[in-house]
Amino acid sequence: MGKASIIRLRTPEPAVVSADPARARASRAISADVHGRHVEAATRYTGTAMLLHWLAALLVFCGLGLGLYMTGLAFSPAKLRYYAWHKWIGITIFLVAALRLAWRAMVPPPAFPDRMPRMHVDAARSVHALLYVLMLVIPVSGWVYSSATGVSVSYLNLVPLPNLVPKDKSLASALLIVHQTLNWVLAAALVAHVGAAIKHQWIDRDGMLSRMLPR
Repeated sequence: MGKASIIRLRTPEPAVVSADPARARASRAISADVHGRHVEAATRYTGTAMLLHWLAALLVFCGLGLGLYMTGLAFSPAKLRYYAWHKWIGITIFLVAALRLAWRAMVPPPAFPDRMPRMHVDAARSVHALLYVLMLVIPVSGWVYSSATGVSVSYLNLVPLPNLVPKDKSLASALLIVHQTLNWVLAAALVAHVGAAIKHQWIDRDGMLSRMLPR
């Protein structure tokens, strides 16, 4: 007689149901809260990004305003002091912009709204890229210009910077035009950037500005 085969049927284990309905509801609430916060974090800039953004904005407006004011002053100790402050602001802008780019590489910014037209997305990216380039290039152009005038730059009167070019009056005149032109381009880019932010916030109402504002 052949050996009979024995088939064992595995009975599925019953799901464990919490005997405490309140605890189950609390668990679901915690899960929903964590998920909600994760989504919110992905649609808003981080605190570090906000700090660097508004610090850069403050420095840029101060640098532009001081630059416009000081050029019309007569030669005096105060004018020399303002020029030193202008240079310090420019170097700080360069450092903050470099930090912003490093942070952006590590923590990508939130995506643009899905309903935002492609042309507007491309325009926003172009203006952002231009702003970053100008925040890096303009301080260097000012440093080169100062070197051409024969005036060395000392950051905060603590860190002396080397002259990038020898003293040259004709070169200094050309570099001054370059530096001023770049600053006017920066001012125009800022107008476009701020205007777009206002449009998105109060006309489109898509929350673009809100995600860069602290709660």
